[in-house]
Amino acid sequence: MGKLEGRVAAITGAGGGIGRALAKAMAAQGACIVANDLGTTLAGDRAPTSPANDVVAEIKAAGGRAVANLMDISTMEGGKGLVDQAVKEFGKLDILVNLAGVIRDRMIFNMEEEDWDRVLDSHLKGTFCTSRFASAHMRERRYGRIVNFSSNAALGSPGQPSYTAAKAGILGLTFSTAQGLRRYGITCNAIFPVAATRMTDTIHQAEWRITPSAEAQGTPFDPVNVAPIVIFLASDEAAEVTGQVFGSAGYSVTRYQHMSPEKTLYNKGPWELDDFFEAMKRTLARDLQKPRMS
Repeated sequence: MGKLEGRVAAITGAGGGIGRALAKAMAAQGACIVANDLGTTLAGDRAPTSPANDVVAEIKAAGGRAVANLMDISTMEGGKGLVDQAVKEFGKLDILVNLAGVIRDRMIFNMEEEDWDRVLDSHLKGTFCTSRFASAHMRERRYGRIVNFSSNAALGSPGQPSYTAAKAGILGLTFSTAQGLRRYGITCNAIFPVAATRMTDTIHQAEWRITPSAEAQGTPFDPVNVAPIVIFLASDEAAEVTGQVFGSAGYSVTRYQHMSPEKTLYNKGPWELDDFFEAMKRTLARDLQKPRMS
């Protein structure tokens, strides 16, 4: 019996890369799959067809149950439509995996407003739109699993201000959702994935040591390696795991520590500015560590 037997999962961005691997792996564990993919280029421009239909065909050929959803989940209509389709086709929605998003890399000093909006809409607003309607449905049933895909770029990626902001926003949304829904039997966690996809193909592989996506199958960078942690978080056995961030890279899984106070500078009363400057230089402004992306 599969780890997700009898469950219904909606996966955004399921047409390729990590989403495709997750859809097939979760279906193999018994889940019915709603595979969402609008069908766009990496920059978010509309493509002639959606690969969601292809992954659905593969799942069905392997004996699984799946349907394609081609709606734009960065809209409220799309978020509602994804949940409505799951309920119509399979009677319920147990699991939501938010993965869809586009990328338009620019340095902060030459990024256009449209580039910023498109990336934030696809990643952050898209995660909200699906979660808004999925959580309402799950709350009524007192059961649900939400897995959001963030990125270690949320810790600071210099050429990706919009992507970094979106992925950091997803962390905040994850923590808020986890806090708000725990009482209803719903968990919400986030993933920092490392896998070779068309998105990583746009960066300098030699510098980051990431295998091109066309050569990733069977290597540590194969997107299928992200599946075990997602399947665990989507399962009944992870009922007490919520509000957490896990990294998946190759054959390893990392649990990230939440941001917490490190040092505090106290004074007996209002600061004199010169004294404050001196105290800062001796204490909080010394021995600083940059955010680590890995």
